Amino acid sequence: MLTLLKIRNLALVDELAWELGAGLISVTGETGAGKSVIVGALKMILGDRADKGLIRTGEDTCTIEAVFELKDVAEINAILEEGGLPPCDDTQIIIRRTIGTTANRQFVNDSPVTLTLLKKIGERLVDLHGPHDHQSLLSQERQLAMLDAYSGHEPQLCGYRSAFRIWREKSQELEEIRNAENASEQELELLRYQLDEISSAKLTPADGDELQERYHRSSNSTRLVEIAAQAVAALSSEDGLLTRISDLQRLARELEKLDPSVSEKLASLETASIELQDLEASLTDYADELEIDPSEAAAIEERVNVVETLKRKYGPTLDDILSRQETLAARLDNIDNRSEKIAALTAALTESRKELDALGAKLTASRKKSAPKLAKDIASQLKELGFKQSAFEIALATTKEPTLHGFESCDFLFGPNPGEPLLPLRQIGSSGEISRVMLAVKSSLAGQDSTPLMVFDEIDANVGGEIARAVGKKMALLGELHQVIAITHFPQVAATAAAHFVVEKEVVSGRTRSKLYPVVGEKRVSELVRMLGGGGQQARAMAEALLEQG
Repeated sequence: MLTLLKIRNLALVDELAWELGAGLISVTGETGAGKSVIVGALKMILGDRADKGLIRTGEDTCTIEAVFELKDVAEINAILEEGGLPPCDDTQIIIRRTIGTTANRQFVNDSPVTLTLLKKIGERLVDLHGPHDHQSLLSQERQLAMLDAYSGHEPQLCGYRSAFRIWREKSQELEEIRNAENASEQELELLRYQLDEISSAKLTPADGDELQERYHRSSNSTRLVEIAAQAVAALSSEDGLLTRISDLQRLARELEKLDPSVSEKLASLETASIELQDLEASLTDYADELEIDPSEAAAIEERVNVVETLKRKYGPTLDDILSRQETLAARLDNIDNRSEKIAALTAALTESRKELDALGAKLTASRKKSAPKLAKDIASQLKELGFKQSAFEIALATTKEPTLHGFESCDFLFGPNPGEPLLPLRQIGSSGEISRVMLAVKSSLAGQDSTPLMVFDEIDANVGGEIARAVGKKMALLGELHQVIAITHFPQVAATAAAHFVVEKEVVSGRTRSKLYPVVGEKRVSELVRMLGGGGQQARAMAEALLEQG
């Protein structure tokens, strides 16, 4: 769960450290008090684009930090390792974002990360829903994934997707070979010429940097021999370094005779003499090796010309030429042996399609069996959320061709009013209705959803008092399996929470700031009374009753 959220210099918040517990947590406050800042901070932790206009007036940067405590970090570690980052050492993950007027930065466990990687991590940590955040619920692909999650289809899906990838690869390969049948004689002639030109060069890895080094040395051999000879002469001539070193050694021996204690100071002289002798021998050998036969030099130059010509045509690198050679050979092989290859691939494709059809049929049968059960479960949840006479169905339609997800598409159909036709959720216009449908779906899938934190941002808008109470109870039940944050204007929802926090504006030294604080006991009753619309014993009694029921 999210254990700590720290915000600094974001909009009206100058500094906030919010410690959270488990279960359902309600956040309330007057309109404009700053509740949206909490949602904004969480969205930034999820990898949303940062708006520099949110930096508190007079400040250069704002910072958001979130600490999550996880039961299992395997999934997060897999994402971190894929992104080249060290895994979590324990069950804690810390996300920090700094938004500045000139640059933004984001960190996971103090390691800098890209925004793309942060989004991938954020999707596994927080499921955030506002009045208009229902795109995932409206997607047919996402609806099918929800059905599969409810049904526990992961093993069947893995087997099916593996078979689908094999079938698709063989289909593409067969298509390529069939297209090769259309190659003209002119194209075949060109392909053979290009392959023969590359193959006849008999390229090897030595034709890369090694050949260039040999060519460079061959081209400059005369000057290199001249310089090496001068270096040898500087070492071994009458007045060269070795002669002078020998004189120094003679003087050193005389010094040692007169004062043995100086021997340690002169030890490096012997080493220098040996190293200079080795250097002379090495330079002499190097000069001998540079004596390149003219015919050998011409052969090297010719080889370089061949390789450079191929690079211009098929390069720019040696690896590109070799890759082109493989492509040409494979293309010609497909053309020359297309009949045999087509027959073999057609047989293989038939077998892979049989396996795909068998696995897809099992998946389809299981989905058809599970769909009514999930629909019934969601319909039951909807009735508890005020849709007393609504209908909900899950329609499966066979696709023309197999897809990565199976042989069917999925549509969640909803009819809030009796006598009216059921429509796909994407055609439902009311955000209040969609919000409650989303909550019903989430409640039905609570046991299969592994996201640690769910955030509901005023999804109870546009509903009445009794329905708001039902929404609150539903969120409280979700809070038994997940950590849930509900930002709400309804006392019926706030009263069901395990913990209640209030966002409030205050003016300090002429500056407005938002603060967040927990309310318990009498203070919580007072906040519910405010939310009910005023004071008086009746409102107070209602607030106390809501808390008791919650």
